Amino acid sequence: MPLNAATESARLSVAPMMDWTDRHCRYLHRQLSGRALLYTEMVTAPALVRGGAVHLLDHHPDEHPVALQLGGSDPRELAQAARLGADAGYDEINLNCGCPSDRVQSGTFGAVLMRQPSLVATCLRAMRDVVDVPVTVKCRIGVDDQDPEIVLPEFLSQIVAAGCERVTIHARKAWLKGLSPKENRDIPPLDYDLVMRMKGLFPNLHISINGGVETIDEAEKLLESGLDGVMVGRAAYHQPTDILGQADRRIFGNGPDRTGEDAVAAMLPYIEAHLSAGGRLHQITRHMLGLFAGRPGARGWRRTLSEGATRPGAGPDLVEQAVTHVSALAETAKAV
Repeated sequence: MPLNAATESARLSVAPMMDWTDRHCRYLHRQLSGRALLYTEMVTAPALVRGGAVHLLDHHPDEHPVALQLGGSDPRELAQAARLGADAGYDEINLNCGCPSDRVQSGTFGAVLMRQPSLVATCLRAMRDVVDVPVTVKCRIGVDDQDPEIVLPEFLSQIVAAGCERVTIHARKAWLKGLSPKENRDIPPLDYDLVMRMKGLFPNLHISINGGVETIDEAEKLLESGLDGVMVGRAAYHQPTDILGQADRRIFGNGPDRTGEDAVAAMLPYIEAHLSAGGRLHQITRHMLGLFAGRPGARGWRRTLSEGATRPGAGPDLVEQAVTHVSALAETAKAV
């Protein structure tokens, strides 16, 4: 089966993150890497099918390769939502089996589906029957008192039997009782070794690892260890240039390195178009605050945008003003 764009780009991906990886965030990330696979925030199948919220599928053509992550547990509804996503042009449809929030538990989807691998398999078959793009899964290693050594191989066996060829494993358990969603991102210990063993058990399954990856160096080492892909979450959001700016060269083997300044220049026409369509500057710039993380002038950049972007009439000139905090110091450093 020939690889599609999403599968080729899954070597490095940016995790779906609620309230963060919206279309403006994804467009920004694409200015830093032309190759990394980008994911939407999780969109629930009921919102699309019953609620008619098809605007949640809006994305810019330049975002590709881009994947739609769906939440749900009803096979028929997920199939309808997957079809809507494929028709909207997404390169991949991903089923969320990892989110630990109360909201997804009450809706019987997300991490709670780790307890129902046969249902997940049924959902995958229904989705695959109606779309031509890859249907993938993002999961945990287990939930609550489950033994991951037993649960994860069984879960993977069932999704492979349903035709799933690619999975992203967040290498932590999800504790649905006793931990908040935020705590579930940090407190359960990481078990990279277990994920590596799964690659040995399922050599034909494309396995990406997620959880705790903070640098491009760490991503490279995980790929060198034999995994097929690495998904980066919060680090890619808070330090996007550090993670994505070198990704095309270091992870994919070709392409230029890109700087925060490069991204700003590329974002200015996009910002103009968004404002012309009635949007607000802060809807975009809130995702740009980490572009210069760790560089002299980064604090001035963040402060200028944070204080000014919500003001009426704020536009691209504010972004150009903000970037001078960085560029002026860079010129000074060169002179010295």
